[in-house]
Amino acid sequence: MFAQERSNIIKKIVRKHRRMTFAELQQLVKVSPATLRRDLAELELAGDVIRVHGGVLDPSYVRTEVSFDERVVLNSSAKKALATTAALLVPSGATVLVDAGTTCLELGKALMGRKDVRLITHSVALVAAAFQGEASVLCIGGELRKVSGALIGGAALSALNLIHADVAFVGASGLDPAEGCSTTELFEAEMKKNMLSRATRKVLLADHTKWKKPSTIHFANWDGFTDWITDEMPESEQTKHLCASGLKIHKA
Repeated sequence: MFAQERSNIIKKIVRKHRRMTFAELQQLVKVSPATLRRDLAELELAGDVIRVHGGVLDPSYVRTEVSFDERVVLNSSAKKALATTAALLVPSGATVLVDAGTTCLELGKALMGRKDVRLITHSVALVAAAFQGEASVLCIGGELRKVSGALIGGAALSALNLIHADVAFVGASGLDPAEGCSTTELFEAEMKKNMLSRATRKVLLADHTKWKKPSTIHFANWDGFTDWITDEMPESEQTKHLCASGLKIHKA
C-alpha cells in the first residue's frame, strides 16, 4: 500500500472513531508501529490528526481554546456553584494554591473574604481581585499568557518548587474518562502538574461541559487528584470506576 493510500485510510478511521489508542489504530491499518508513527507524524504536520500520549485524536474532537473574557461568561452559574462547594473544603488556616482558570477564579473570589486563609496564585485576574479582599495573597510571577491571564514559564515553575500548600485547586480544558485531564498549552500544563505536586489535597474544578472533550496537552491522570467538584455526575459505571481509584466526586 502506498503512503498516500495509508494516510487517507488513517484519516477516515480517525474521523469515524474520533479518539483511538495507537494499538487500536495499528490493528485496523495493519502496518508496523514504525510505519504508523511516521504516517501519524506527517498527518499531524498537515493538521489532519492530533497525537497524544498513547493515541490519536480527530482535531474536531478536541476542545479548542477561547479567550479569557469569553470563558468568564460561559457556564457562569455552574462555575459559581462549583466555587461555593469548593470553598467548603478549605479549613481555617489553610494555604491554598489556586489555578488561573475561570472556574478557579470564582473559587478565589469566594475565598477572598476570609482572613483565615492564604492564597497562592499565578492568575492575574485573581491578583487584581485581591485588592478588594481580606485574604493574604502571594502572586507567582512569570510571563503573561494573555489568552488565559496566567503567569507561566521558568520563573513561575521555580517559585512553585519553594511552596507547599494544604490544598490545590486546578482547572482543566478537557476531561477524558480513561486518560484524565488536559489543557491547551504546554507551559500551563507544566504549571498544573507542579501545583498538584506541591499540595496535600488535590482538587479538580471542572463542569460537565468538559467531559469527553479532551484538549491537546495531557497533564494529570485521575489518580493525580483526591477530589473532583463538578455540576453533573458522569455515567454510573464511569463514576464507579473513578471512585474505585480513590477519587472523591462532589456534585455542586
